[in-house]
Amino acid sequence: MKIFNTLKLLSSGLLPLVCLQLLYRPEPALAHGFAGERFFPATISTDDPFAASELSLPTISYSRQPGSSPTKTINFSSDLSLLVLPYVAVTLGGGYQWQKADGQSAQTGFNNFTANVLYEFFENDEHEAIMSVGLTTEFGGTGSRSIGSSSFSTLTPIFYFGKGLGDLPTNLNLLRPFAVTGEFGLAIPTRSSNRSVTFNAATGQTQVSSTPNPDLFQWGFAVEYSLIYLQEHVKDIGLRAPFDRMIPLVEFSMSTPVNRNGGITTGTVNPGIIWSGKYFQAGVEAVLPINEHTGFNPGVVGQIHFYLDDILPKIFSKPIL
Repeated sequence: MKIFNTLKLLSSGLLPLVCLQLLYRPEPALAHGFAGERFFPATISTDDPFAASELSLPTISYSRQPGSSPTKTINFSSDLSLLVLPYVAVTLGGGYQWQKADGQSAQTGFNNFTANVLYEFFENDEHEAIMSVGLTTEFGGTGSRSIGSSSFSTLTPIFYFGKGLGDLPTNLNLLRPFAVTGEFGLAIPTRSSNRSVTFNAATGQTQVSSTPNPDLFQWGFAVEYSLIYLQEHVKDIGLRAPFDRMIPLVEFSMSTPVNRNGGITTGTVNPGIIWSGKYFQAGVEAVLPINEHTGFNPGVVGQIHFYLDDILPKIFSKPIL
């Protein structure tokens, strides 16, 4: 439980810490997604660890949720990230969702609005390593209740990391294109439980029920094999477009309740591929539930992601402030 208590402290003290550390790291930020020769793509199902100006538009996912009436869900979302200070990025996100339960009419509406502040505090070019901390806020009541958007807010302090294996010896060349990125966060709801009041016509009594909102340990990571890195920094094996710009990967996105009898871990394993060009990347992943509590059927998610600092370098290549 110490890790969870530490994360809770971060949620209240993160921003002052960021401001203090910025005073001792005034140099301008580097190009997006790089640590030495390693390019880390913007992953789809988990967040990447670097601060940059970028735009995801759109991200589209399809899934079939379990329940007494299985529900088909299509989610359209977008995120805009801006480098506002050296090594500090602010991301704003929102989305629109379509739901259709078996035998019922479709429900549509907006998801809750989210905002994230990320501070990239460590980068080592020689070892292709990068680490960041951040705070994500989901603003309750900004989405549509018809699709299940919560009326309470959630604060999530997060630790991010990325590590490439390019520093391995040359006798392990086949492993050097591998990289791992990941995140560990604690989602803390601002309301510990939801209360509902119903009237029983048979007994003439009012019944009050309560549903707990547990803190959730949200963890995930991505294992990537960069054909870009293989071709440019290990050995040219003759790949041609579009294969020379591809990064096969597998993402793991998990959520574990830590209190209030929240249940068991749910999550997905998402194998897929990302193609990265000079100005944008495009990716698609299968979404495979890890257990019946997550779902029974596979889904799919796709994303187009734009590198704003490369598209408009005069505007976005440097911090806004």
